[in-house]
Amino acid sequence: MKIKIWILVLGMILTACTAAPQPTQIASDSPAPDSPQPALTLLPAESPPLGAENEFTTDFSKHSVPYSEILSGGPPKDGIPSIDAPKFQSTNEADEWLDDREPVVFVQANDETKAYPIQILMWHEIVNDTFGGEPLMVSFCPLCNTAIAFKRTFNGQILDFGTTGRLRYSNLIMYDRQTETWWQQATGDAITGEYTGAQLEFYPATMISWKDFKAQFPDGEVLSRDTGHPRNYGRNPYYGYDDISQTPFLFDGATLNQLPPMARILTVEINNEAVAYPYNVLSNENVINDTVGGEEVAIFWTEGTASALDTSNIPEGRDVGSAVAYSRIVDDSILDFEFRDGKIFDLQTSSEWNVLGQAITGELKGKQLTPVISINHFWFSWAAFKPETRIYQP
Repeated sequence: MKIKIWILVLGMILTACTAAPQPTQIASDSPAPDSPQPALTLLPAESPPLGAENEFTTDFSKHSVPYSEILSGGPPKDGIPSIDAPKFQSTNEADEWLDDREPVVFVQANDETKAYPIQILMWHEIVNDTFGGEPLMVSFCPLCNTAIAFKRTFNGQILDFGTTGRLRYSNLIMYDRQTETWWQQATGDAITGEYTGAQLEFYPATMISWKDFKAQFPDGEVLSRDTGHPRNYGRNPYYGYDDISQTPFLFDGATLNQLPPMARILTVEINNEAVAYPYNVLSNENVINDTVGGEEVAIFWTEGTASALDTSNIPEGRDVGSAVAYSRIVDDSILDFEFRDGKIFDLQTSSEWNVLGQAITGELKGKQLTPVISINHFWFSWAAFKPETRIYQP
């Protein structure tokens, strides 16, 4: 069964390939790098990944990871085409083709809010966008279930990103079109090329259900399926991939056995401490109060979001819910949250909160919790990059 799934996955990845597009010129608490210069010891020169020198102008003499860890995912450079001129629709227009349970990536920049449906990101993996005055890149790696947003402004210039067609620990490797440096999506690290050793700045992005997004942001914008590329949006080409008994695709890293490799987790990393919150724990607790890297955080979980990697038709995927992380500090006071009678309350004022961190009733009505950078992963991928991670235990 697993062999058949991998053949299917590889086949669907290859059907996503198209001719490479032409390059376009064009609030996070995570600190931006002070300099693009390497902050670590570079590895000795070695032959770059097979075929890479024919596709890229990257300076492969600079690299921070062994090239033996980088594998071809099947498509060539830009074979999975990024969206470089995204178009958007109103929530009413998008509601005609999005199901309530479908996952979308929610991003807010200043007073603007946008939703990037996973059914589109599944086939493109990268969207280069600018809104709220902020050049941003929204990325999704289906093989690791990671939806991550980064700032595109780096070292005084705006970078545009594409897909390399390569994977490391089954995770998407991106490249910027200005220097053709290769970047690891899971960590934002530059791993080969001019900027090796630098890191992109994360931007808050949350995977939630379409129902929750449109209810809270009826005036928000939604990435359109008018991408310029014919794709079967709404279909999951990796169906069955996130079965807990599956093995990861093209993964040759060490698997830590604290959790099953395909276990869903939400990760938070602050001040060099990384914590993983397993979804099976979150679905039982609904609310977690914790301290990470000396900062007070709260994790909210709610039901109602379908897995995009379960059935061939995304809206029919099993309910895996949504998890979001916030700072627990409001007006210089630390709040403690609890889940009671199907709702989230803080113990200090008994105000009620929703999964998007908004106080909807009570003394604090109208207050908004500050998002903390938190990312969905499969355990195998995150643990390969961050083996020292603390796994939350209730």
